Amino acid sequence: MKILIINSGSSSIKFQLLDMTDTSVLANGLIERIGQPLGSGDNVSCKYYPGTDQKSEVKLTQKVADHRDGILTAIDLLLDKDFGVMAHHNEVVAVGHRIVHGGEKFSHPVIIDDEVIKAIEDVIPLAPLHNPGHLDGIYVAKEIFDTIPHVAVFDTAYYHTMPAHAYIYALPYSLYTEHHIRRYGFHGTSHKFVAEQCAKRIDKDLDTCNLITVHLGNGCSMTAVKDGKAVDTSMGVTPLEGLVMGTRSGNIDPAIIALLHRNTGMSVEEIDYMLNKKSGLKGISQISDMRDIHKAIAAGNKQAKLALEIQTYRIRKYIGSYMAVIGKVDAIVFTAGIGENDDIVRHHSLTGLEHLGVELDTVANNARSSEPFCISTKESKIAVWVIPTNEELAIALQTQELIA
Repeated sequence: MKILIINSGSSSIKFQLLDMTDTSVLANGLIERIGQPLGSGDNVSCKYYPGTDQKSEVKLTQKVADHRDGILTAIDLLLDKDFGVMAHHNEVVAVGHRIVHGGEKFSHPVIIDDEVIKAIEDVIPLAPLHNPGHLDGIYVAKEIFDTIPHVAVFDTAYYHTMPAHAYIYALPYSLYTEHHIRRYGFHGTSHKFVAEQCAKRIDKDLDTCNLITVHLGNGCSMTAVKDGKAVDTSMGVTPLEGLVMGTRSGNIDPAIIALLHRNTGMSVEEIDYMLNKKSGLKGISQISDMRDIHKAIAAGNKQAKLALEIQTYRIRKYIGSYMAVIGKVDAIVFTAGIGENDDIVRHHSLTGLEHLGVELDTVANNARSSEPFCISTKESKIAVWVIPTNEELAIALQTQELIA
């Protein structure tokens, strides 16, 4: 049983083909600069049988006119006569689509039909950068794979268990009832996946687990999980709120927006762009990649050091606040690119929490592994785990379960 996962963005398409008999990855790829001029590097790539002795990779530079062209290119790569992992596209039994924003309507994966498409269109104002690209991918994929089910898996679905006091902002209530302004949360597929994996690792039923999951990549978010359900999360009506990220500011005093407009003449659009693209680690240090920040710190860059301190201080504050929300904590889980690979960020994020029951094993924390591993001491009252996320597998498993 082969399931194709598509994550269609505004100018890129990520895709992965999985064999669900053993959940192995047959191929994954990325198509970039859709509808844009070609740059100097490759914009099309596909890895075949990654992580195995049969692994190979194709990289290309080619014009991709639109999303239809992009998905046809992806299918051509999967059918490649030299490297391809299937003989005909009808070997795919279902397509799972990652959708960033499902609004309040969707609390679980759904088969995509006209009503679902209309609902995704309706929340475009809440996700103007993401949902239009998702829809482009759905239209084209449904045209090509027209006889099999297509499933939408929403990043926001995981957070439908949050209580109203966690998702309602202290604004005029009409803004919620009329304009749907509320906390939605994002990275839900990732947080759900690692929470389930952590429950298995600590040998507890998920519905008895209290966890704090920490997703750290270019985008960063945290979730408080009580009795196996999400009860709070750091991102808000958009992915801008919460932690300090690569280029996003995270929490700020909202009065800054009006102050900037009055004092500098910046428009709302310019301020929004600054908060999303010019802030965060990049705004503080002119560097958005944490790996480069570490190099700059080693070279004596004080702004880079400050950026690290600000980000990890914010993480530590959120951990403490979520301890207050969920009570007894079974485990803290780090995941995603930085969370899985950056022992320095993990160390700084946890230092100072010893009085709350968190004791870091520095030797274990310095390890690298593609498998989940524990980085807390045996004496720690709260376990700390590093668990690699796998959003594509999570989407495939939810797709498989739904079509079954």
